[in-house]
Amino acid sequence: MDLITLKTWSSEEILETVEAGLLMKADPKRFSGALRGRTLAMLFQKPSTRTRCSFETGMNQLGGHAMNLDWRATNFQLADLRDEAQVLSRYSDVIMARMLNHCDLRELAAGAEVPVINGCCNRYHPCQALGDLMTVREIRGKLEGAHLVYVGIRNNVCNSLIAGCTKAGVRITTVTPEVNKPSEDEDLTDRARRTGLFRETLDLEAAVAGADFLYTDTWIDMEFFEDPAYEAEKKRRVEAFAAYQINMDLLDKTGALVMHCLPAHKGYELTAEVMESQRCVAVDQAENRMHVQKAILTQLLG
Repeated sequence: MDLITLKTWSSEEILETVEAGLLMKADPKRFSGALRGRTLAMLFQKPSTRTRCSFETGMNQLGGHAMNLDWRATNFQLADLRDEAQVLSRYSDVIMARMLNHCDLRELAAGAEVPVINGCCNRYHPCQALGDLMTVREIRGKLEGAHLVYVGIRNNVCNSLIAGCTKAGVRITTVTPEVNKPSEDEDLTDRARRTGLFRETLDLEAAVAGADFLYTDTWIDMEFFEDPAYEAEKKRRVEAFAAYQINMDLLDKTGALVMHCLPAHKGYELTAEVMESQRCVAVDQAENRMHVQKAILTQLLG
């Protein structure tokens, strides 16, 4: 069993993982030896703070070992992906890969002989969405009936939220004037619409009025944020999305808590005042990544 996208996970598997994450957070000592003698290989083609730290610390807390591999310091960039994945499987019990392209992640998973976890690609970020669902469950006491509004660009995080929320009984409304083309997934959208829990609108104020959680992400892919070659596209996006910024004026129109997968670009998708307010739970989300990933690891390794 892999975790490549939440599209292939059942409602039961998603809910069990969220509940297991909460249990592990509440009583970490109970699980301190659960993966003793097991090795997690972490492969990073794109940079990371939360994914690396949460997986490495989580694996350590479970009694296992985490092995960090920078893509540029391995033969993955030179050799056949399937061959390298097969070899890496002989050294580890589970592989977490953070890849630029979803197709390459699929290729890696096809060659692996052990479970593969998608640590983020250009189409999906399932670990983030599971941590987000855990945060909603922790705050509200239940998932069913919660209403999450995602504002900004339709991207990998948004895709995984749509898949996870609609399978967990959470209503999700997206206010996304544009789609990041590499993230486009019409099949996911069609499935979500059929659940009755998914709604799309560009009326931001109407959407947030009844929200429990207001979620945003960077408008610009983080690897391009400071890239001079991307300056023209950055300028275009800032102008296109300026009306969709989460600021204190918008928060005055809703009782929702603010979520962000981080890193946040203050002054763009949200203001520093919002990020630093008591209504922002982004740091709690970041912590919960570790707990829910411990649950993922133990479930995939039995």
